[in-house]
Formats: sequence, C-alpha cells, structure tokens
Amino acid sequence: LKTELMDLRADGFVIRNQHGEVVFRLAFRSGSLDLESCSKEGEILSCTRSDRGPLNFFIQTVKPKDTVMCYRVRWEELAAGPAVEHTMFWEDAHWYGGSEMSTQHWPIRLAGYQEPVPYVTSDVYSFRDSFGGILERYWLSSKAAAIKINDSVPFHLGFNATERSLFFQARYKDSPYKPPPGQQPFPELSYRVCVGSDVTSIHKYMVRRYFNKPSKIPAENAFRYPIWSTWALYKKDIDQDKVLHFARNIKKYRFNCSHIEIDDMYTQAYGDFDFDPVKFPNVTEMFAKLREDGFKVTLWIHPFIHVYSSNFGVGIERQLFIKEPSGRLPAMVEWWNGIGAILDFTNPAARDWFQSHLRQLRHKYGISSFKFDAGETSYLPKQFSTFRPLSDPSIWSRRYTEMAIPFYELAEVRVGYQSQNISCFFRIIDRDSVWGYELGLKSLIPTVLTISMLGYPFISADMIGGNFLPNKTDGAVEIPDRELYIRWLELSAFMPSMQFAIPPWLYDKEVVEIA
Repeated sequence: LKTELMDLRADGFVIRNQHGEVVFRLAFRSGSLDLESCSKEGEILSCTRSDRGPLNFFIQTVKPKDTVMCYRVRWEELAAGPAVEHTMFWEDAHWYGGSEMSTQHWPIRLAGYQEPVPYVTSDVYSFRDSFGGILERYWLSSKAAAIKINDSVPFHLGFNATERSLFFQARYKDSPYKPPPGQQPFPELSYRVCVGSDVTSIHKYMVRRYFNKPSKIPAENAFRYPIWSTWALYKKDIDQDKVLHFARNIKKYRFNCSHIEIDDMYTQAYGDFDFDPVKFPNVTEMFAKLREDGFKVTLWIHPFIHVYSSNFGVGIERQLFIKEPSGRLPAMVEWWNGIGAILDFTNPAARDWFQSHLRQLRHKYGISSFKFDAGETSYLPKQFSTFRPLSDPSIWSRRYTEMAIPFYELAEVRVGYQSQNISCFFRIIDRDSVWGYELGLKSLIPTVLTISMLGYPFISADMIGGNFLPNKTDGAVEIPDRELYIRWLELSAFMPSMQFAIPPWLYDKEVVEIA
C-alpha cells in the first residue's frame, strides 16, 4: 500500500525522499499487518488486524512545510501482555542522537547485540551498559531522515550491530513504566518519522517541534573563567584549611576563577544541609575570607538522605521520600556513598523542603549555587511508589533537575530529559583519566556533540584530566599522565566551560604556563 512517499507492506515500510532514494526502512518485528484490513481516508491509512488479532494501527501523513514530509505511525495492541517491537535499519547512513553512553562515538557506533531495555536515565559511570543521564527519544540520519518516539510510549531500546539496526519496543510487562492511571496496560508504539531535503533543515524542524529552548543564559563568568572543584585533589577529605589553601594557590599562580565548587563530604552525614563543625570550625569566617578574595562558592548536593542524618526523621514524618510499593515505608536505595532514602520530587512538599534548605545555605553563607549530583532513575528502587504516579520514571529525573532553576546562573546538573528549558550547565558524566572512547579523552567530543544535538547547548565537559581514580588511570601514579592532562586541557579550551580539579601546579612550570 502506498501513502505519499511511503510503501507499506505487511512486515514493515520504506520511505523515500523527493528524489526516490530510500532513506528510512523499518520492519514490524512483533507481528505483521493484515493488509486486507487496511483502508485509507484522506491522509490517514489505518488497519484493524494483525496476525496476532485485532489492533489499532494507523499512519498519518503530515506535510508541515514544503521541504518536510512527516509520517505519524501508531501501533496499539488491544490486549495486555504482548510487547510491540519494530526494527529500524541504519542501512548505509550515519545516525546521531539518542543518549549519552559510556563508550561514545560520532556518528553512533554500537557493538554487539542488546535485547530491548528500558530507555530511562541511568548513571553510565557505574552502569556502563545502560543509557546515560542525558537522553532524548530522538535520532537523526545523514540521509535527512529523523525519528522521534512519542513521550507516551513505554519505550525500550535494543540494537543489533551486525544487522545495523535499532529495536524500538513498547511494553509494560517486567518494566519500570506504568500505564497512566485508569488506563489498561495495552502497549502502544507510536512515533513520527520526518524526511527533509537536507540534514540541517530536518534537524532544525525537529528541534523546533519537539524540544524546548533555554529561556535564559548561565552567568558569563562560567563561560569566561574556569571552575575549580575540590573533588579530584581532596576527594572526601575536604576541610576548611584545604579550601582556603586551594583558593590561595589559585591566586598565587594567578589563575582566573568563575567559582570554587566544594565537593563531597563537607557535611557530617549525607542528607544534612550544613557544614561539619569538626572539619569546618569557623565556616562563617572562611566564607568571609573567600568573599574578600573575590571567590564565589558553590556546593555539591544530591537527593539522598541517610539514616544518620537528622533529616531522615523529618523526611519520614513529612512523607518526603519515595516509598516502597505499598506506600507505607520509605524505599531505601544504594548509591555510591552507601544506602539512604531518596527524595520524592513529584511531591510539592519535598520540592519546597529541599529548596528551602538550599535557599538557607545561600542566605546564611552567601553560597552562589549548587552542583546537583545524581538524579538518574538507576538510583530509584526496582519497585516504588511516588506522590504523583510516574508512568515514565525519567520524569522523576526531570523534577530533580528543575530544582536547579532558581540557581541557574552557576548551577550544574547531570541529568537531562525534556529539560532543555532549564538554563544551566549540563555536565557530562565523570570521566576516567584514560585516552580512549570509554569515558576517556576521546569520548569528549562525541559526547558533547551528541548532547548539544539533543538541545542542550550549555555543556560542562567535566574535570580536566578526568577523575583520577585508582585502577581507572592510564600511565600515572600520583596524578594523571602529564601528556594526557595537557591534551585534555587544550581540548577543554574549546568547550563551553572549563573545570579544574587536578590543579596545573601539581605538574611543573611549563604546565602552569600552558594552563
């Protein structure tokens, strides 16, 4: 059956461009259409049966502008249970988009075979085979074809590198997705394929149609001067003297500074919103000194509350946490610093409570902003219940990212899902101090280009020289390899922002000069 430049068969369809060249090919993997049941009315071609029984299938052609032709495709099962799966073939085109990955190439290059898994935000540093914390359901090809999977789909993604294909799957069974309240769990796979005259114009059309835009711009200093993080040098042993010493050295070596970011373990317990009085005995004086020397300061923050924190009791009492499925007890989750409860950002009370603590820190010490860490769905329990039901778990990530809005000028977040309107820096996941494409130096450009294509222009490429963790470092013992560090530094100069954590003065005079 034909509709515009699409040929529909029982087992899939192909789409051609205006010159008659096939630019998109897709196969129905979970069932084939009974073409006898199909009929066409105006722009809509619909079918009512597949080899599995009755279904609701349609393709609607839409011509939004002269140079663009779109096809809205929807396959909806009329029974609970069976997944709907379609296979998209890359053919000989290059494809771009999707998500941050632990091994990132530009264009996309995948290896091996992956059964469809939930396409939700995940920490690809800790879970290397998952999809990253910044992701959108959008792909673009060098043949000027683009596909956007609908937000309502319980979307799972797999791939087969040998046959050069992606598997698009909709399912509720054994899945973190839930049907919207009051709806039957009938899986529906729906998407829009658009074909244009050239890659630029089709990408522009898709971005305008499907992504929000930032409404503001982060602080100019965050672009102009480097950010200095305490993490790589001091890790969790951060204290008042080390912060002041760090600041003194930035001045001594005559470096510019957008702000100093105090990282992990300045509090007594995870979930506290104040400084550990042992590590920071004169915290007000410390901030006065930093202010006097012209330093702005941001703090590391996260959504976890440990049992040892006095806020754990508050969270239980006020029901601020994500709960286990029965909705009675908080669901305890494991993250990289232990086990804790996790704030439920679908709950306005939890959002207000969290925000009020951040505002208090700003008011009490003059904190400029925050580095919002974590936020991926991989830190949610397998089964859970939230204040507002979540049909798509990644919406929780989005609600967490929204916490950065009042602090956008110097804020940094690391999860992005339908969050292009949040005008702060989006940080790519931590890098190891290695050369390669797996979270190493070579992965930087592919990752930054991918994220920017998904509509996030303000990107932090994380720390110069990588995280410097033992066993995850090429060729160095005390600090990252000197050559690797210099190359990383040079590359960072071309990124929207630069961030030092391993300071250049740990090397030698020449490295300081280069920096």
